[in-house]
Formats: sequence, structure tokens, C-alpha cells
Amino acid sequence: MTLTQPTIRTLEPPGAILTFEVRPGGGGDIPLFLIGSPMGAAGFGSLASHFPERTVITYDPRGAERSTKADPSTESNPYQHADDLHRIIQEVGGPVDLFASSGGAVNALALVARHPEDVRKLVAHEPPLASVLPDAENAKAAVRAISDSYRRGGFGAGMAHFMAITSHRGPFPDDIAQQPAPDPSMFGMPTEDDGSRTDVMLAQNIINTTHYEPDFDALRAASTRIVIAAGTESEGEMANRGAHAVAERLGTEPVIFPSHHGGFLGGEYGWSGEPDAFAAKLRDILEAED
Repeated sequence: MTLTQPTIRTLEPPGAILTFEVRPGGGGDIPLFLIGSPMGAAGFGSLASHFPERTVITYDPRGAERSTKADPSTESNPYQHADDLHRIIQEVGGPVDLFASSGGAVNALALVARHPEDVRKLVAHEPPLASVLPDAENAKAAVRAISDSYRRGGFGAGMAHFMAITSHRGPFPDDIAQQPAPDPSMFGMPTEDDGSRTDVMLAQNIINTTHYEPDFDALRAASTRIVIAAGTESEGEMANRGAHAVAERLGTEPVIFPSHHGGFLGGEYGWSGEPDAFAAKLRDILEAED
């Protein structure tokens, strides 16, 4: 499937310059906004190609890829990201249908709690919310251990620890934060430390994203139709467990999508899922009569 050329636009909220893309569709349906965090617009090419009839919006979150921050050493949080999303939707014209994955799903929940009028349907795919798990304190300690590894050893050390924790299946043990950090080379990560400590995920977002506590009262009261999604192949991983926990708090059941945490990817960032089957499932949900 061939994508139309996007129009690249920018906005300047306080402290950042946001880059977003708008691909015009052939129909009159409301726009479809595809988001991740810190994954940017480049991660949604395969998924966007399955919706040629829709106007598709993608963006780079603040601090990621083409979207810059005035001070990249500062942390970002879901409230800031929600405000950024609100600004983009207002600029393009809402409401939108919103597919949000990983950290983007966390930010989307923050958006809908504040601006439910912005979103007709939200499909929130595997929000990595350590805060809502039955073993929340251990899960949050595991995330803090990732951050500590990054602060001590740099990108390779932090990413190796991130990969180990996010691939862990089941509840985290009480001693998870005391376990030895993994060797970066075992995960194909660099062992050299370049001294940088501003990585968009490991420094700017990881703690505030995973520790965020959604406003479930606001979400249950929202006019937005909220669908929580979890992958078939990622069962037991923190983000998948987060999806199940959020759905339970909302009084719903998660919808099971094909593949894993990156199931919509078709080779973007060197990672592939089942984008055709994933897109078909997403279309079914977006077109379903509620």
C-alpha cells in the first residue's frame, strides 16, 4: 500500500518544539492519530499504510527525534505529553480516533482524563504502568533500577537493564532491584559510556511514565470509548500486565491483538510484528458500532 506524502508541521508549546505529520485521506471520516512514546512518527509507517482512506496524524513526542526540548536534561511527564497531544488535535481539528501504544498509551489516558472531547475512540495498547500492577512497589523498584543503571553506566547499561526488565514475565520478586544489572554485551548493547545522560526514554520519561497513576474516575466518566489492548505474544510482560490491570480498573476486558508489544511494526527500528493482522484488528475496533 502506498502512503500519501505527509505535510510536516510544527507547534511550539512551552519548553519544546513539536513536529507532527498529517497524511490526507480520501474519505470524510474523522482523523486517525497514531502515537507512541518515545517512539515517534517513523514507527507508524506500516500501520498508517493500512488506512489510506483516513487522514492520519503522527508525531514525534517532545524530546524524541525531530521534536526538541529547550532543556533535554529535564524530565517529561504524561501531563505535558497530554497537553502536547491536545494542542496538535486542536490544530488539526478534532475529535480524532486515537491508537496509542506503550508510553503513548499512558499519555493518551492522561489526555482523555483531561480532554475527553478530543477523542472519539481510544485504543490504548499495552501501557507500561508499573503503578497499577498488584506488585506495584516491586515493579516501580525494577524501573528505578533501570534508571540507576543508566545514571551509572550510560546508554548501553541502561538499555540492557531495560530489555531485561521489560521482557520479564510475571510478578517481580521482592529483590528485583538488588539483582545484578545485566551485561550490556549480552543484549547487543554498547559497553562504552559516552557520558550523555539525556536519553529521551531512559532519562526524560521512564520514571514518570511507568509511575503515572491514571484518573480512573475521569476515564470511566469520559465520553470517549476506551478500548484497552494487549498482545498475544507478550503475555506476562509488564506492559501487557499493565493493560490487563487498567482494563480491570475500568470495568472492562482487554482486547487481544496479534503479536507482541511492537506488533504493528513492519521493520521500523529493526523490529517486526504482524502489521497486517494488527491493522485488521484495529480497523474492526474503530469501525465497530458501540
